[in-house]
Amino acid sequence: MHDPQPTFYEFFAGGGMARAGLGDGWRCAFANDFDHKKALTYQANWGAPGVIQVGDIRAVGIDSLPGVADLAWASFPCQDLSLAGAGAGLKGARSGTFYAFWDIVRALAAEGRGPRVVALENVTGALTSHGGQDFAAICQTFADNGYACGALVIDAALFVPQSRPRLFVVGVRKDLPLPPGLIAPDALEPFHTRGLRAAMARLSDAARANWLWWNVPTPPRRNQGFADLVEDNPASVAWHTEAETRLLLSRMSPVNLAKVEAARRAGRRMVGAIYKRTRTDASGAKAQRAEVRFDDVAGCLRTPAGGSSRQVIMVVDGDRIRSRLISARETARLMGLPDEYRLPRNYNEAYHLTGDGVAAPVVRHLARHLFEPLLGVAAQSATASANQSGSGGQA
Repeated sequence: MHDPQPTFYEFFAGGGMARAGLGDGWRCAFANDFDHKKALTYQANWGAPGVIQVGDIRAVGIDSLPGVADLAWASFPCQDLSLAGAGAGLKGARSGTFYAFWDIVRALAAEGRGPRVVALENVTGALTSHGGQDFAAICQTFADNGYACGALVIDAALFVPQSRPRLFVVGVRKDLPLPPGLIAPDALEPFHTRGLRAAMARLSDAARANWLWWNVPTPPRRNQGFADLVEDNPASVAWHTEAETRLLLSRMSPVNLAKVEAARRAGRRMVGAIYKRTRTDASGAKAQRAEVRFDDVAGCLRTPAGGSSRQVIMVVDGDRIRSRLISARETARLMGLPDEYRLPRNYNEAYHLTGDGVAAPVVRHLARHLFEPLLGVAAQSATASANQSGSGGQA
């Protein structure tokens, strides 16, 4: 058995959501993020000043990283890989920090301190960025640095009521034995999606020879819906006036109004997530439309760069229809964080923090079913985090 409390480095740490997912059974040896506001939240939740090094990852020296980490986690920036981004890919200023992270891993390996497991998290757009060349470069980088790797696409909706598919690339040092059962002979649903299989098929023969189909079980069906996480009296936002709610309804198409009518007749409180989008009407004029979903799942949280990226919720309880911005605490719950998690007081800062993070229950699932078996860590080491990162995220 390995050390019963495995250690990890957390790069691009944000508010420490990967740390929340790993749980108390893991010990953080080092954390880094360039955003000082996020670092303040990290410190507020995880310890005194000094627990996280604030600054550009390119300035991180390996002397700051103690010991040998069992896991190096990196949720590197997605802006250049996102389908909504500029398309710069790994050559972009933000997503290009992927290579700065690997410079650190390479330097650690040169000292005999290479992390046993390396895990990356990013948007699924990384699979198709530059025709798949960026994903191929990611896989090749693992191989060049002595790691066999595989990937999974996991939607946080399996754990929390938020549609949030993300790509996780997990590599293991080639000198470590692979426990039986962790590798499948071929792709398996639901985590080896069609897009992932297509991206893997585009890899070079050498990269495919380095590939692993990680065998991770599907989680049990979650027992919480979006409506269960909604606050009646949020502190960070105010309910819309009746006039504001009527304006939202006036911007809905007949199909979306029919969804509201069906929710009104449901016989229970229904919560819908609304996005404002610009559509072209029959005359060719552009107009803002409000589109609603009542499938008890929130849309994917995004960083609030503009008003349209902030989700509006609509609560329908019989003939009573109310609307407002989603609250800061609700966004944290949708990321699987407990209500004890301390958020920034500023609404936009809190929304940016959660919208830019990784869903904690997804990390816990990977830790339990992949990282810990790879490291020979006893299953009971994670029990302390079960309440913190369980389905729904409420304590």
